[in-house]
Amino acid sequence: MAGSEHNRAAWRGGGEGAGPGVMPPVGEPAAVARSVDGRLQAAAAADLSRLMLWLSPAFPVGGYSYSHGLEWVVEGGRIRDAAALEGWIADVLVHGAGCSDLIFFAEAWRALAAADTPRLRHVAELAAAFAVSAERRLETLGQGTAFLAAVGTVWPHPALLAAFQAGAEIAYPVAVGASTAAHGLPLAASAHAFLQAFAANLVSAGVRLVPLGQTDGLRVQARLEPLLPRLVATALAARLEDVGGAAILVDIASMRHETQYTRLFRS
Repeated sequence: MAGSEHNRAAWRGGGEGAGPGVMPPVGEPAAVARSVDGRLQAAAAADLSRLMLWLSPAFPVGGYSYSHGLEWVVEGGRIRDAAALEGWIADVLVHGAGCSDLIFFAEAWRALAAADTPRLRHVAELAAAFAVSAERRLETLGQGTAFLAAVGTVWPHPALLAAFQAGAEIAYPVAVGASTAAHGLPLAASAHAFLQAFAANLVSAGVRLVPLGQTDGLRVQARLEPLLPRLVATALAARLEDVGGAAILVDIASMRHETQYTRLFRS
């Protein structure tokens, strides 16, 4: 017992024989493990906080002003209730920009993490080309450019400065994917947060346009929730060559919205 107390005092630096040769008290490995675990938890919490901030509706990319063609669909009478809104958004996620943008996101993340600038710029060009209408192009390039400008001002990173020319128009999934990689945010969690924000923005537009109550909007998000991790897993396992889409009515809606007489949204 006396020897044990002596060792504890020495480890604290207050006893005789204190120094590098003194063994730590019994249980110290567990304490170290708790300390490491605590640091990992703190790092994960910091990552989550950054993602929540960057992908929140308050982040200055103007996401609230885009409906992804939904405004034309509502005016045409195709969506009149929460069930129809849920079905439409699910199709966008599975067959449209939800899936393709996730692949662009993942490819941009990997290219930036590998410092492969030519690959990153190729992904950016392809993502911009996938915008099938003038308004979809405005939506993705406008948000992406605004996102990079905000991140570059508040969280500047040399990798992003090297990858993109100042003022360049970059598609939104590429901008967010590259930025999360530059700042060491995990790919899977970042992709999930990106898709969640996209779905939530469409639900918000639908709540305002149909209109629906806030509770109905929450029900739609809750029913879409199980779909998101499956889409993320599929996208992360895909290659750039797998990018494609079959959301033809969404593309038509986006084109028709360009000449819609009364509009609240920019797309």
